[in-house]
Amino acid sequence: MSLPDLNLLHTLDVLLSEGSVVRSADKLRLSPSAMSRALARLRQVTGDPLLVRAGRGLVPTPRADAMRGQVRRLVEEAQAVLRPTGALDLLSLSRTFTLRASDGIAETFGAAMTREVQMQAPQVQLRFLRKLDKDSRGLRDGSIDLETGVVDETIGPEVRSQALFEDRYVGVVRPDHPLGGRAVTSADYTSWGHVVAWRPGLDLGGVDDHLRERGLGRQVAATVDGFAAALALARGSDLIATVPEIHTAGLRSGLHTFPVPLPLKPFTVSLFWHPRLDADPAHRWLRGLVRQQCAR
Repeated sequence: MSLPDLNLLHTLDVLLSEGSVVRSADKLRLSPSAMSRALARLRQVTGDPLLVRAGRGLVPTPRADAMRGQVRRLVEEAQAVLRPTGALDLLSLSRTFTLRASDGIAETFGAAMTREVQMQAPQVQLRFLRKLDKDSRGLRDGSIDLETGVVDETIGPEVRSQALFEDRYVGVVRPDHPLGGRAVTSADYTSWGHVVAWRPGLDLGGVDDHLRERGLGRQVAATVDGFAAALALARGSDLIATVPEIHTAGLRSGLHTFPVPLPLKPFTVSLFWHPRLDADPAHRWLRGLVRQQCAR
């Protein structure tokens, strides 16, 4: 039985990613005619057209769409197997790591992470991106090295995770707010206006569900897309902001914090990465450093 040409997997991966013979040829440093011949071989091997003409461009067939993820994983696993694992020299390591972090993580832990990185690996740069959704596509395509968040069903099944810390929601008001300096009841909590940090996919601990169970409701005066903005509004008004306690430690300076008078469950913040980087020595070092700084 003849064995398949496994080199075609890499070619197929690039074709499905680029959706263009010319761009794929440029990426693989082949001539367009050589790329066309490779596509013809792939069509013969798979028994499917894979990419078909639509106007001036090419679009994938249903079979190509279905195999895209599997082909990507196979190529990544093959690259990981063949990648050399030499000793890591942090002093000479020159690399930029991109961390997509939940709102408040960079403000609370970023300075300590950066100081420690500069001490151990002075040529390494950290790039923090604000996390505005739960799409793990950046981990899969390699544009994101690490990500923080809460594990749920939106995280890709192949993504690796490790717990960083447990957090809980707290209420926050300006320092001279009437709620400062005393125990806050559920009646107190609902008698003032609220600023809510909300965006699609963000779980706010079920605050409104708990209030409805008690026959209560809160007046939402403003909504924003992140905890930093919610705290800024609370700082300059009478509004209450409900935010994660540890996440926002670096943002709540000078504000009054109180326990939310509801049975909100704590939640675990985790670190995510793609398995293709699991054995990478530099990435493993960075994961350990992030876990160490968050543990503090």
